[in-house]
This record gives sequence, C-alpha cells and structure tokens, in this order.
Amino acid sequence: MSPIDLSPFQQAVTSRTQRLRQLGQTTKIFGWFCTYTPIEIIHAAGFLPIRISGGTTRIEKANTLVPSFICPYLRACLERAMGGQYDYLSGIVTGYTCDAACGMINIWEENIPAELFHTIPLPYHTNDPATTFYRRTLGELTEGLEAVGGTVSDTSLARSLDLFGEIRALMHELYELRYDNRLPLSGREFYTVLEACFGLPPEEYRPLLTTLVKSAREGNTSHRRGIPILVSGSLVEEMRIYDVIEATGGRTAADDLCTGYRFIDPADGSGPTPMDRLIDRYQRRFPCPARSVVGERTGPIKRLIERSGARGVVFIFQKFCTPHLADYPALSEDLKGADIPVLLVEMEETGINEGQLTTRLEGFFEMIGP
Repeated sequence: MSPIDLSPFQQAVTSRTQRLRQLGQTTKIFGWFCTYTPIEIIHAAGFLPIRISGGTTRIEKANTLVPSFICPYLRACLERAMGGQYDYLSGIVTGYTCDAACGMINIWEENIPAELFHTIPLPYHTNDPATTFYRRTLGELTEGLEAVGGTVSDTSLARSLDLFGEIRALMHELYELRYDNRLPLSGREFYTVLEACFGLPPEEYRPLLTTLVKSAREGNTSHRRGIPILVSGSLVEEMRIYDVIEATGGRTAADDLCTGYRFIDPADGSGPTPMDRLIDRYQRRFPCPARSVVGERTGPIKRLIERSGARGVVFIFQKFCTPHLADYPALSEDLKGADIPVLLVEMEETGINEGQLTTRLEGFFEMIGP
C-alpha cells in the first residue's frame, strides 16, 4: 500500500461521469481522442477539455455504424456515447492523427447531438510552410470555439499554457522519481494519478498533483521490486495490465503511451506570442507513430530505456491500430538489434485475457533473467 494519499485521484476517476454531468450544466465540455489536440485553446476559450474514455465494454450499438476492424478504443467510446454516457459533452475537438479517429468524429456528428465537431489537420513537418499551415488550422479551431460562445485572447491562452505547463512539469517530476525507483506507487496507482487529469478541471487537478509530488519528493526512498520495463502503445485504460506485469515479476519503469509520457513531453513550448509557444510545444512533441516516419522513434525510446534502466519493452496495442502496428516491425528490430527484448500484446474491446497475458509475461521475464 502506498504511503501517499491517492484518494482524491481515485475518487476523480470513479466519480467522473456523475461529476462531469453536473459540471456540464454550467460549463461547456469538449471531448478529445488524441494527445495532439491543443487542449490549451479549448481551455483558453472558457471551456473544459476532457479525454473521452472507452474502457472495456460490450460493443453492440456501435457495430451498426462502424466495421469491427476499427480499433476497440474508438468503438468503445462510440458505444458509450450511443448509450448516453457522454450526454454532457458540447462537442468533440481532436487532432487528425489516424484515419480511424478522423472518420469516427464524422460518425459522432451524424449520430450524437452536440454543438461543435472539429478535426484539426496536422502537418508532418516543422518547416516554415508547415508552421504557417498549422497556425491557420489553429485559427480555424479558435473561430469554431468562439462561434459556440468561447473567447480566446492572448491573455487567456497564456494563462492556459502556464497552467497545463505547470501540470506537465509536475508529472515530469513523478516520472523522474520513478526512473530512479524512488516513487512508492504501483503501476495502477501511477496511471490512476495521470488518468485523473483527463477528467478534472486543470485548476482543481494542479493543487492535488502539487501536494502529491511534494509528498513523493520528501518521503522516504522506496524501491519497488521487479524487472524494470518500458510499456509502449497508444493508450492503456485497463489498469489490470499493470497488476499482471507486477504479479509476474515486472515493474513499469517508463512508458511511451498516449495516456502517459506522450501527453506530458514537452511540458511547454517557447516563442514570442502565446500561439507561437503553443505551436512550438506541439511540434516538438515526443514522437507518435501516426505523425512520424520509420526509424524516427527508435532514438527517443532508447533514451527513455537508458534513463529508466528498463531491461525490456512490452508493446501493448489496441487491436487494428494501424499506426502502431505499422511502426512496430522496424522499431522492434532496432530494439532487438540493441539487445533489448520485446513482447507484443494486442487488446480487444473486452479487455485482456489475463491467463494468456500472465503466461506470456512470465516467459518474457524468465527470458530476461533476474
């Protein structure tokens, strides 16, 4: 049991739907799928950005609108929306990273009542023409948000950048403590802390995280047992996976996840204006398979492995996730060529097969050795 009080974060996750329904009566809430979504602009407009959660659920209604080869996360999100679980949303704003997510927002717009559905085209490059294009697309987002009652100014955007920048910097501190094995949190506890951020107003989340980081920084050093690994994939919502990793002899020491490190790195950007600062931050983001070329991610992931002391990589993919599955062959070969063992796990909408995952992880950790 962790000596740190995690109850505010756990409660934020378990009471999320009820709390957001109540908040939605006075505040417009916009959902997002992808960490390339510039949530600072949504917040600067006076609205609350929240990550849409899919979780594990039986897919029935969504199968009448989308084929079964769409990733389980997006189908589960649609299933919940069709069941009324996202009736507090005023709309969706998300970055165009994969074809499935881009197409899914159109399905929502046709079937789920809301005020605004907006996809942000993203450039692949960071040169001057790409930056000019990106600035124009962010201007279109601003216009869309203002058309539904928001107001974005340099002052409000700077405040939002400061707020989320501080939150991400605090999360970086937690990661650094975990890299040094000085953070007395299990994998489930660590990612519950991060998950709470995706459904709380940032003004409420920041003081909670500040208190937690202070407690972790000042607490007694606590080394957790297990073979350190890096977990890579899109997003992992099923916390049982971290329990199984630990029960079979592992320890999640680092990650390359949309619900983890790719959300926080870098913490902030720089530039002469708030919009320049925002553009710089998202253009320098930790690389995602949907926005990078083959081989581009090997170096950054190796650096995380070196910093954290990870002795292997467990890839956990949403089934049918084309960007990650396309990125995997070259990346895994690069890692194996550097004597870094890898294991691939795919998730269905019904969740993990715990018995099968246990057997595979036991074999993986036995191969790595003590």
